[in-house]
Amino acid sequence: MPEGVGEASAATMNAASLLESFPKTKTKRFKVKHPKRKVFRSHDPLLSVFMWGVNHSVRELQHINVPVMLMPDDFRAYSKIKIDNHAFNKENLPSHFKVKEYCPLVFRNLRERFCIDDLDFLNSLSKSPKPIDPIKGHSAAHFYLSADRMYVIKTLTTEEVEEMHSLLKQYHPYIVDRHAKTLLPQYLAMFRLTVDNIETYLVVIRNVFSAHLKVHKKYDLKGSTVDREASEKERGKSLPTLKDNDFVADGLKICIGDEGKDALLDTLTADVEFLARLNIMDYSLLLGVHDLDRAVEDAQQAIEEETDDDDYDSGGSAGIALTPPDSPGCMRQSLELGRAHKKASSIVNATIDPDKDIYAIPSRGVANSNVNQRLIYFLSIVDVLTHYGVKKAAAKAAKTVKYGSSVDGISTAEPEQYAKRFLAFISEAIE
Repeated sequence: MPEGVGEASAATMNAASLLESFPKTKTKRFKVKHPKRKVFRSHDPLLSVFMWGVNHSVRELQHINVPVMLMPDDFRAYSKIKIDNHAFNKENLPSHFKVKEYCPLVFRNLRERFCIDDLDFLNSLSKSPKPIDPIKGHSAAHFYLSADRMYVIKTLTTEEVEEMHSLLKQYHPYIVDRHAKTLLPQYLAMFRLTVDNIETYLVVIRNVFSAHLKVHKKYDLKGSTVDREASEKERGKSLPTLKDNDFVADGLKICIGDEGKDALLDTLTADVEFLARLNIMDYSLLLGVHDLDRAVEDAQQAIEEETDDDDYDSGGSAGIALTPPDSPGCMRQSLELGRAHKKASSIVNATIDPDKDIYAIPSRGVANSNVNQRLIYFLSIVDVLTHYGVKKAAAKAAKTVKYGSSVDGISTAEPEQYAKRFLAFISEAIE
């Protein structure tokens, strides 16, 4: 063997043995993590796009500095985005859609005024809303309720969108001046969604009713007495929207005491005068009533029904084949019954959440009153986008011909007359 080759071979072996003497290290492999894509799934493509639009809008606004004060251009501003969904999945989002948000900075400022955190707002609307019956049976609008029942999404006509733009210029400074102390609807966002070449306008409003306190009765009050009864079809619903004459016939009073009445009428008067100045009429007071005593009865009935079901399943109702005390079936029944008691207890002990139930007022004992019910009232003005124009003047003339000029309870009236009658009716309804 040549001398040079032997030396090289020996050097190689020495190097190999030297490497073996070092401790072996493991190579750590990093798995690339791709960011999760939020899925906006709904049976209705419109709602999927709505959820996507809210998510996009709120997150984009997070990167924009909050202005010291809003400018006139902010009330004309909008953001638009067109999406060609290349990762098309019809169960999540349509292949093509457009989202237009109106006055984004104005509505963000309104949400702040109403103490609504944008991330909480986003989380509430990121789960598919559920369709609900309209507040009034003859309304052409579609209504949706957010998954956590905090917000209502309502469709608008093109005329109502114009009214919203007109209202917003006065509505925002009014909310600022009143420090958000109002019974007017809390408008929180407005969009135009284009899906399958169909444009739909939506506005997001805070829900008047509670997310955890069941409403047992509901009234839509205008202070009018002509044609103001719920139809038989409406009465057939599980929670019908009753009207002025139904309210009077039920003999119901809003019992909140003198101090509560003064505070409520102060706010209500300011709101109604604001609407009258804008030539707006045909609004209503939406009144929901939660009956605490009825809630207790419903909870007790739920426990009894749960107990009856367990007895039937175990053969207890027939007095034979009783489940042994230590059997798995008996443990399951005990757990189910415990859950029923826990749920019933939460219903019985439910109280107003001041951060969420902002329209709630508890009843107060009223002297010389035979009403001893424990109630919680939810009150808000709704439907504030109707101007008194040519159409309403014609409607008033037609009703005057039908019922006679001496009839004072026609719902269609000039804004000042409407406001005066509305306040008088509500004032009479409060004790």
